[in-house]
Amino acid sequence: MTIDIPKETYSGRVIEITLGATAEEGGTRSRSITVGGETALPYLHFEGEIPHPPALGLEIRDRKPDDWSPLLYQAWGEAMQDPADWARAAEAAGADFIYLVLSLTDEEGQTTTPERAVAVVKKVLEATGLPLAVIGPGQADLDNELLVPVAEATKGERLLLGICEDKNYRTIVATAMANGHLVESRTPMDVNLAKQLVILIHDMGMPMDRILMDPTTGALGYGIEYGYSVMERLRLAALQGDAMTQLPMIVTPGEEAWKVKEAKVGEGVPETWGDWERRALTWEALTASTLVHSGADVLVLRHPETLKRVRAMVDNLMQPVETL
Repeated sequence: MTIDIPKETYSGRVIEITLGATAEEGGTRSRSITVGGETALPYLHFEGEIPHPPALGLEIRDRKPDDWSPLLYQAWGEAMQDPADWARAAEAAGADFIYLVLSLTDEEGQTTTPERAVAVVKKVLEATGLPLAVIGPGQADLDNELLVPVAEATKGERLLLGICEDKNYRTIVATAMANGHLVESRTPMDVNLAKQLVILIHDMGMPMDRILMDPTTGALGYGIEYGYSVMERLRLAALQGDAMTQLPMIVTPGEEAWKVKEAKVGEGVPETWGDWERRALTWEALTASTLVHSGADVLVLRHPETLKRVRAMVDNLMQPVETL
C-alpha cells in the first residue's frame, strides 16, 4: 500500500548571501561561506531545497571582556589576551567565521579609537583566513566613528558590519556599500519592524544579497518562544513570496544564553540546578538548536564545546530522510 505524504510547495525562495571574499573574489580569505537559498521550511528536505547548512561562528572581542562567565575564561584561556590568538583558537575550534565585537574602551579605560579598531581588525584578518564580521560597541556615534575607517581599510573583504538599527543604519550602510561589505539589520522581535528596516536599508541602494536580517532573540526560558514565533513568521512570509523578508537570518544565542543566571552563575543557586558547566553548555546549545529549527541561517556562539554539539546536530539535519 502506497502512502502519499502531504507536501507544501512555496513560490518564494530565501536569497543566497556570501560572507567573506577569497583572492579570486577580491579579498584575502581562505574561503567564503554562503547561506540561504531555502525553498522549504527548516530541514523539510522532501518539500524543497535546503542547499546550505547554517553557518556557525564564534564571538571574540578586541580585548578580554570584563563581564563574561568564568567558564568562558576557562575555555579560551590565554587566547583571550590577544584578538589574533583568539581568532586562531576559534578557527581551530571549527568556526565557519569570526564575529569580532569591538569594545567601548581599551584596557586602560580609554574610549576605543578608530586607529585601534583598524589595527585590531587587520590583526585578526592576518591571523585567520575565515570570513569576518566586525560589530561596533553598541553606541551609535562610536559605532559610526569606528566602522567607517574599518570598512575603508578592508575594502573588498566582504565583511559583515553592524549593528544596523532603526536609529543608526545610514552611516554603516553607506560605508558598507562603498567598500563592498555586508550589513547586519537588527530589530526588536517584530515581523513588521524587521521588514521595515530592510526596506529602509534597501532604499539606500544596498543590494538585498548583502543584508543579513537579525530579528533578535532571547535565551532558553527568557523569551525564546516569542523570538521563535517571529522567525517562523518571517520565514513563512519569505517562502510565500514577500521579497522584503527573503533574507537569511542571523542570531546570537551565545550572547543571549551566557548573560542569564542559569548559565553565568555557579554559586548561590539551588542545588537542584545541577552541575554548573553542564547546565551552562546545555543552555547555550539548546538555545542555538531551537533557533536552528526556527530558520536561523547564521548563528554566533561563545563556547567551543557548544559549537561542536550544534555542528553535530546540523550535520544530521542536513541529511535528507530517503524514505520520504
